[in-house]
Amino acid sequence: MNWPGTLLNGRPRVREDLLFQLRTRSPHELWLVIVDASASTRRHHALSDAKGLLAQLFDDAYRQRARLALLTASGTTPKWQVQGLKAFSGLGVWLDQLGAGGGTPLLAALAQAQQWLTVRRKRFPAEQQRLLVVTDGRLKDLTAVSAPECPALLIDIERGPIRLGRAKELAAALEADYRHIDEL
Repeated sequence: MNWPGTLLNGRPRVREDLLFQLRTRSPHELWLVIVDASASTRRHHALSDAKGLLAQLFDDAYRQRARLALLTASGTTPKWQVQGLKAFSGLGVWLDQLGAGGGTPLLAALAQAQQWLTVRRKRFPAEQQRLLVVTDGRLKDLTAVSAPECPALLIDIERGPIRLGRAKELAAALEADYRHIDEL
């Protein structure tokens, strides 16, 4: 009910004198975050710095009432932590326990994420999807990478005196914006 607009026109006498507000419902946002937690991200405190960035991201998602999907790439296979839930404070506990180790199943994580986003897009066509990839880019082969159907951002966490720069190549293959963590 739009009470100010109704009362500005005088006392309502019939139903037609009442003004109603249209309910506008903006489409939900989904942030899909893929975190590379392989052993190479332990070097030069790269993953520790990424945790600070992720904590800020989770806080922003909570404030904006965005939905989160979180996929970690470490060991031999990627693992879903959260799939399309509203951001919540329990993500801080998960973030504190996040450790690095094993191989880099980042390509498998990207493929899994593409499939999941496609299914989700069919289920929620109005949802605005965004992809965030946090990685040091230490991959051997980038030929199997395809661009997602949503805006993407790759954050390069590679540190140290010798940088391979593979994250830039991965960002180009994903058609994603590229940022180094030192720039943020």
